[in-house]
Amino acid sequence: MDIRHLTYFIEVAKNKSFTKASEALHLSQSTLSKVVKSLEEELNIELIDRSARQIELTEAGEIVLAEGEMIMESLNDLSIHLYDLMNLKKGKIKIGIPPIIGFLFFPKIIKKFNTLYPDIKIKLFEDGANKVKHEVRDGVLDLGVVILPVDGEEFDVVPFVYEELALFVHITHPLAQREKVEMKELQNETFILFKKDFALHDLIIKECLKAGFRPEIAYESTEWEFISGMIEENLGVSIFPRPIAKKVDQDLIKAIPIVNPSFPWKLGFISKKKNYASHAVREFIRYISGEFPPNS
Repeated sequence: MDIRHLTYFIEVAKNKSFTKASEALHLSQSTLSKVVKSLEEELNIELIDRSARQIELTEAGEIVLAEGEMIMESLNDLSIHLYDLMNLKKGKIKIGIPPIIGFLFFPKIIKKFNTLYPDIKIKLFEDGANKVKHEVRDGVLDLGVVILPVDGEEFDVVPFVYEELALFVHITHPLAQREKVEMKELQNETFILFKKDFALHDLIIKECLKAGFRPEIAYESTEWEFISGMIEENLGVSIFPRPIAKKVDQDLIKAIPIVNPSFPWKLGFISKKKNYASHAVREFIRYISGEFPPNS
């Protein structure tokens, strides 16, 4: 079986259209049709039902698609292995990070890593931790930073950061003069949170419920600047990692430790278990483990 023919069939099957597949492959539709027909003749079975308005795969076609994608993934892994052998310490890494993690930690991390390994290119994707977790699971990202714990049977984990969360309020808020605050005291507050794709959103809701109340949420956003701006206008309160206090306008916003209970913000790098990790990814994990040892 010609790998090229299998690749063409997979493109047709995924697009459910010869027209779209031919555009993606930069082939004429007639050429693509002949290639797929040739594959069917070689296998002596129909792979595509051409009788419907939109093409559908036959049962045999579904099997060839599933097995074909596994074959292509194996070939891709082979290429990565060979690339590592021929290009030691070269490569690229795709990392998913929540926005807060990005501006708190990553500028210094990336700068130092780039100095050590200038030929390893890092591409960052900012998104909520929940979405990052899904994209690592699906193989879209090599690594992701998420709130721990995660499923240890599904992901390999490298602990990254351990911090406490704090309440952020406007400087004129009645709680701003306090040295500490308990979660149960926040039941009448109006909250401004990240959207549901962000694990911090779920964590805050969970802790409020444990304290005996469901928080009133006035605004949700994917942008840290929007949330901090709303707090600066005294339109609500929020909960963030304590290091954020160094990044806000301290003339307008006060960060107050949360006690009874305090709740931690544990972060880790995750990768898909049993997934091949390139040399570049392994180098980055070693670097992070050295820079942020467990319980540091």
